[in-house]
Amino acid sequence: MHIGEVFRALHRRGAPFVLANAHDIGSAKVLTALGAEAIGTTSNGHAYTLGRPDMGNVTRDEAMAQAQDIVAATHLPVSGDFENGYGVDPETVAETIRLSAEIGLAGVSIEDTDMSDRGFYDFDLAVERIKAAVSAARALPHDFVLVARADGMMNGVYNIDEALRRLRAFDAAGADCLYAPMPPSLEDVQRLIDCTDKPVNVLAVGRFAKTTRVEYAAMGVARISLGSGLARVSTGALINAARAILSEGDFTDILTAASTPDIEALLLKDQPL
Repeated sequence: MHIGEVFRALHRRGAPFVLANAHDIGSAKVLTALGAEAIGTTSNGHAYTLGRPDMGNVTRDEAMAQAQDIVAATHLPVSGDFENGYGVDPETVAETIRLSAEIGLAGVSIEDTDMSDRGFYDFDLAVERIKAAVSAARALPHDFVLVARADGMMNGVYNIDEALRRLRAFDAAGADCLYAPMPPSLEDVQRLIDCTDKPVNVLAVGRFAKTTRVEYAAMGVARISLGSGLARVSTGALINAARAILSEGDFTDILTAASTPDIEALLLKDQPL
């Protein structure tokens, strides 16, 4: 079975899997060894590793190179978090899909964020971009899971009604999975799920990290992603420990670190096939 088919089979409404977002090769290996079913890249987490902020500050070539490294580091399906597809026009988005398949990704997510001003593409253009992505994905010789994202709620530029309007249009355009991160409430998450028969992704960060996998399953969620959550957990530990060390001369946070043998055992546990 092709890795794209394996990935698609994980997407079951009411039986959500965790898309474990990795920010580098090491974190991908550790997550694989710990039992993840699939790995996602994270645009935000990747940008951090390059010393940059998120949203349009990593090139397509850089994102593809990192994603290819992660694909090589695990036997699991890997999905690319590829922002707006690295261009405005639909053909650029389609080319991103083709390149993603070439490096072995099992799928990608494409959002409707206009990186030039952190706004959003108008409705018609947003739909045309997803149509082009769907067409490119369906022309591939193997299965490939396309996630269409409506990011306006997370970015504070449109409301739940506009997100629902866009998800319904992305559904009609042929997207395989739908995703509108950070709605106002869990009730709105349910509205997103109920607007389609397709699998829906939920981002389990912030207030949505308080909801369990079992509770998300009862709502009909198919996929739970972590975004930059784990990258920020790592960075948060670094900040807190370094502050104590540099400002107070307190080194005790180092005692909470994973041991070198434990880390190395996880890195070596699951070698690529």
